[in-house]
Amino acid sequence: TGKERAFNYLAHIAAKQDTPIAREGEIAKRGASLLIGFSDAVSGKTGRGLFHQRLARSWRLDPNGTDLLRRTLVLVSDHELNPSSFAARVTASTGASLAACVLSGFATLTGPRHGEASAQALAYLKQQLEDTSARPGSNSAAISSDIPAVGHALYPKGDPRAKAILQWTKPDPGLKHAILQAERTGEDRANIDMALAALCLKLNLPDDAPFLIFAAGRMVGWIAHAI
Repeated sequence: TGKERAFNYLAHIAAKQDTPIAREGEIAKRGASLLIGFSDAVSGKTGRGLFHQRLARSWRLDPNGTDLLRRTLVLVSDHELNPSSFAARVTASTGASLAACVLSGFATLTGPRHGEASAQALAYLKQQLEDTSARPGSNSAAISSDIPAVGHALYPKGDPRAKAILQWTKPDPGLKHAILQAERTGEDRANIDMALAALCLKLNLPDDAPFLIFAAGRMVGWIAHAI
């Protein structure tokens, strides 16, 4: 899978890089190289073009989908001292290589309370859509009090990242209804994880795409924090 290839790539580069590069220009080049290699690892093929274009081509997105992916990558590139960025900074403080710092951030992102929360949201949305399709008007999935990807401690009035992505995505009625059902179980609104899951359903992307988009965008943030 793309996730496995990304892990293997980052671990391989981290094992080869023993020390950081002091000169600013060189470390910037190393960061750019990591981004290119990460994109190739996620897609499983080499290519040319900008970061978002490489990913979009591997997922066979049309121009609108490609632009939506670009916007999303920018939006999720950083979120101050979240767990994965903090992990990257801790690793950098030891004098580890840039690849090792990024690997720390990537490993931290795989936790179910961080980047993998979008996988839970995707499973919920798929189940809700299947239930509604099988039994029109059914709200069985909304009965659960443990629906993932709603609410955020930092955004009591709603996650602005999710709001932007959902506005750009323009979910169809069924998908929009599924999101609303999750929000109606409490006062919390859809967060970034729900928005990423909705985006990937809209673009018909593979199940690991929400996590990979999150990680791909956050790669830029981890590199910047480490530098």
